[in-house]
Amino acid sequence: MDTIPLLDLSPAVQMLGMVLFLALGPVAWVWWSGAAPTSLLVKRHRLTVWVLFLTFDLVVFGAFTRLTDSGLGCPDWPGCYGQASPWGAQQPIRAAEAALPSGAVTWSKAWIEMVHRYFATLVGALVLFLAVASSWRTDDAELGPQRLGVGLAWFTLAWILMQGAFGALTVTMKLFPLIVTLHLLGGLGLLALLVWQVGLLRFGLGLSAPVWVGPGLRWGVAAVLLLLVAQITLGGWVSTNYAVLACNTFPLCQESWWPEMDFARGFELWRSLGQTATGDWLPMPALVAIHYAHRLGAYVVVLAMGGLCALLWRHSALMKSWAVALASLLCLQVATGLSNVVLDWPLVAALLHTAGSAAMLVTLVGLLRLTVHARAKPSPLGLASRAVA
Repeated sequence: MDTIPLLDLSPAVQMLGMVLFLALGPVAWVWWSGAAPTSLLVKRHRLTVWVLFLTFDLVVFGAFTRLTDSGLGCPDWPGCYGQASPWGAQQPIRAAEAALPSGAVTWSKAWIEMVHRYFATLVGALVLFLAVASSWRTDDAELGPQRLGVGLAWFTLAWILMQGAFGALTVTMKLFPLIVTLHLLGGLGLLALLVWQVGLLRFGLGLSAPVWVGPGLRWGVAAVLLLLVAQITLGGWVSTNYAVLACNTFPLCQESWWPEMDFARGFELWRSLGQTATGDWLPMPALVAIHYAHRLGAYVVVLAMGGLCALLWRHSALMKSWAVALASLLCLQVATGLSNVVLDWPLVAALLHTAGSAAMLVTLVGLLRLTVHARAKPSPLGLASRAVA
């Protein structure tokens, strides 16, 4: 089979045209649905919520792409063997599948990979529309000037363009673990930016108001959020290095509380998949170190999240609902994490583990946006000014 270029932009125009056409559906539905005319800010809020929902689905589908080993289902980018869809690349795909039926390129894996790319491009098109819409200024008799969150909207667009670049590198660098992990973190960062925008628009529309809590509680939320991001990073490193089954028992690993581990080679960042920086095969102690670091991090996150839930429960009735949500997600994470270990990494449990971590991130970012650090309760004028900051 002839060597194909890893980066082939020839199908990009066709893919963009198709995705932009698909993006018109949700945009039209949000913009012109309903009998009564609505303000631009209301429309932006509705569309941002939709984009947040689609981005969450995209993160989970990205995990599905990775877990089914479909990341190289089309070995070039952005198309598939230079075509806009696998239909146009049936011959090379079938030839690759016949040569190696269990290899990276099969008919089903090609479709999974391309659907992921279509999905990502659709989200990118909607984020572009939101950025443009944020720059439109119309005066509303009740809401006033509506150019709210312009910088954040355009920063989100820049973020998703960077995310697209990491998606290309994921393919062209053959599932390089550091790139794949950064790609995962980029998707979660996009979720956080969209959650922040939804909160900002809700404040601007008066749909919700900041909840004033003491500095200790808000700093606690921020600290737990940072711990969660660190733990997700470790989890991404486990997944991208296929180290989930390096420990297949709990609480012991390799029949020991502290098994033989090679942290130096396990956490070498610049290396190819399954190899050390010098090109040797990654030894089992390195994989054990990757897995066990994530397990130790999980203990810390469980304790910290449990403490935060207790503080939220004692704060107010509103905060109790947030505590219940976080505690429920924490239980889901523990259950799915254990299932991945003792049940040999079932696909459903692995997907739920990814979805649970994303949902926990969304919840913590939303809680951080809702709460405002203040030593004293501000005046109504100060409240309004900070709500749209």
